[in-house]
Amino acid sequence: MSTDFRKLLFEVSEALVTEELSALKFLSQDHVPRGKLEAIHEPKAFFEVLQEKDMIGAGNLFFLKELLYRIHRIDLLTAHLGSSREEMERELQLPGRAQVSDFRQLLHGIAEDLTSEDVRNVKFLLRKQLPKNKLQENASMLQVFLEMEINEKIKEDNLTMLKDILQGFRADIKKKIDAYEEKKREKYSREEVRYPVSVSVYPEEQGAEGKAAKQYGKIYKMKNNPHGYCLIINNHIFKNPCHNREGTLQDGEAVKRVFKWLQFETVEYMDLEGKKIYDTVEEYSKKDHRNMDCFVCFIFSHGEKDKIKGVDDECVNIEDLVSRFTGTNCPSLAGKPKVFIIQACQGSEHHPSVAVQSDSSGHLEVDASPLTSIPDRADILIGMATVEDYLCYRSPKTGSVYIQSLCEKMESLCPQRKDLTTILTEVNNEVATKDLKGFKQMPKITSTLLKLLIFEVPQ
Repeated sequence: MSTDFRKLLFEVSEALVTEELSALKFLSQDHVPRGKLEAIHEPKAFFEVLQEKDMIGAGNLFFLKELLYRIHRIDLLTAHLGSSREEMERELQLPGRAQVSDFRQLLHGIAEDLTSEDVRNVKFLLRKQLPKNKLQENASMLQVFLEMEINEKIKEDNLTMLKDILQGFRADIKKKIDAYEEKKREKYSREEVRYPVSVSVYPEEQGAEGKAAKQYGKIYKMKNNPHGYCLIINNHIFKNPCHNREGTLQDGEAVKRVFKWLQFETVEYMDLEGKKIYDTVEEYSKKDHRNMDCFVCFIFSHGEKDKIKGVDDECVNIEDLVSRFTGTNCPSLAGKPKVFIIQACQGSEHHPSVAVQSDSSGHLEVDASPLTSIPDRADILIGMATVEDYLCYRSPKTGSVYIQSLCEKMESLCPQRKDLTTILTEVNNEVATKDLKGFKQMPKITSTLLKLLIFEVPQ
């Protein structure tokens, strides 16, 4: 960590008071586990946890800026972060830019608006709903809100009890909740609209599932926060140094940036041996996904046809990994989309290049790897960096052609509510047009999704 960044966090920490720390912790509830937040009693520890979660860093200050803006510490925003109220207001107007959810913003705003007398009234009316020791005189309104969440008295999509309580003495705040609910209804009503389904790149591989998707054209629900796990297996340093995959760290950072923005719980595992790859994927298949909407897995490595290589050159069959997430093996994800994105070759042949002007520069490396078929099961999409028998390319400086294109397309097209198959088709087109030192690369989409998969951009 840079000295300047550590100094910045120290100076901001010293300027915050206890009530402000409580507000920061509350606004971060969707990004940091509640147990971890409850153990924090001073700002420095709070910032340490945000760094552990990759929410802030020397080159990643937006969440810190947003938090200070939300608690009205514009002085710190200006003096230490070189920003301003006006700049943050402009930034937060951009689709998906805000990282604090509308739900957290609403509750924090209500807590600020309530007078001491109002808070006493709320606690009085909650006496039969919450434990008495959680409604003591020194309990803040934010603490009461958290306790209401824990006891499921309020949820992101159910604020009826809070409205009923406030109606009697703060009808103005009740109207704010009404406005929030109306905005939320408008947002989710779009999910019931029947959109035209994108035509698959490989329609013969969709079979009955593809026909069902065309017939119904519905959208997978994406209402939870987090929406699901985004598991990244990223093999960089191999036991044979000649096989090291320079540039793959950039791919990992790009994926983490995008899927944290899309409100996934993102976890990256580095340099796994073959058996550990299988064990890690199996571990995630055994997790409880009942409160999740989706599962996403990225695998970056070398390999052989149909297989992924661990850093020990031991191979894992891709079908074995994918099949861990069938309805039988992972019932809590049944009927939910499972996405696997694999950056690796599927053979050793080069695609011949046509006469297209080169837009690549510098040295390119190749990955060697997987997949000719997947289990014939529903709700699975696999995006491959290349078709069977061919190589795919990676820059040691900027990352792989396929993954970098995918991340850029998701950042630009998700706010337009483009579904994942459409986005991947755009990626296919972009990658296929690149001249890679005289060769070409053609990615592949294999899908048995039954609905459109549209990632919700946080508002």
